[in-house]
Amino acid sequence: MKEEALKTPRLDHRDPLVFDTHELGRRPGSMRKVSRSVPAPKDLGIEVITVPENAPVQLELRLESVMEGVLVTGTVRAPLTGECVRCLEPFERKLDAEFQEMYSYPDADTRTARKDEAGDDAEEEALFLEDDLFDLEPALRDAVVLALPLQPVCQEDCPGLCSECGERLADDPDHHHEVADIRWAALQEFKKSGADQGADENQEK
Repeated sequence: MKEEALKTPRLDHRDPLVFDTHELGRRPGSMRKVSRSVPAPKDLGIEVITVPENAPVQLELRLESVMEGVLVTGTVRAPLTGECVRCLEPFERKLDAEFQEMYSYPDADTRTARKDEAGDDAEEEALFLEDDLFDLEPALRDAVVLALPLQPVCQEDCPGLCSECGERLADDPDHHHEVADIRWAALQEFKKSGADQGADENQEK
């Protein structure tokens, strides 16, 4: 266990997504609010819609000291850029999401309790304070991804693309293609063949 702890990189208080809880102490009930604008980390989103890297992300946090550690409740506001899954056009949008995360003290009893209830994997997923610091990035990523639509569209009634030519239907609401009834296709072909044959006979005369 000691060797694993030595391999774990220490948190850097200069990182904009690392927060200090020292002022709370270990006094259950103490609370403070934090507002911070941070640059968006890389790959904050999913393939078709994301928060651009280094875009301003506004965080409003409430840090509450509890028996097991520090409970963090917050909101995130950020710009989004995406691609409509219907018409493939780029679009921009605003994200508003809420989240809550528990950061336990390294020696808190919650580690054993979680392990007993859910198995060894639960201990690995738990988040812990490190020298009164916590890294918000994992919780931020989860909050953003969960708030994103899996099938983003530029507008709810986007008609998409024409299946015949690929034109964007929103640009031309009257766009359509003449479709011949297949029941008349044979007759039209017969008439065409008859006309061609008549033209050949006239040329021979």
